[in-house]
Amino acid sequence: MTNNELNRIALDWLEAFNQHDLEKLLHLYNDDAQHYSPKLKLEYPDTLGLIKGKAALRSWWQEAFERFPSLQYKLLHLISYENRVFMEYIRQVEHEDELRVGETLEVNDGLIIASRVYHS
Repeated sequence: MTNNELNRIALDWLEAFNQHDLEKLLHLYNDDAQHYSPKLKLEYPDTLGLIKGKAALRSWWQEAFERFPSLQYKLLHLISYENRVFMEYIRQVEHEDELRVGETLEVNDGLIIASRVYHS
């Protein structure tokens, strides 16, 4: 994929997340996609931070949208190469400190097959 195509997927991802549009967000993912997040590991230790498949993604993000109705991401940087794009953004939730986040999206055939979140 070109860097422009990867950047478009990342921007679509951010837009869907900021609109809390779960269907639009899931449409960007392969059915067997994997997602790793330190927050998953904290909330559901048995997952070791890793979930697999759209059903698990749907459940995780639906819960996040319900718990944090003000959740928004503010893009800082995008870096793309070959089949990956790295996003750096600020996680904003009303009444919480802002959190700087890094996230890598791995893309195959135009769909995200893996995502990994990094934050303190």
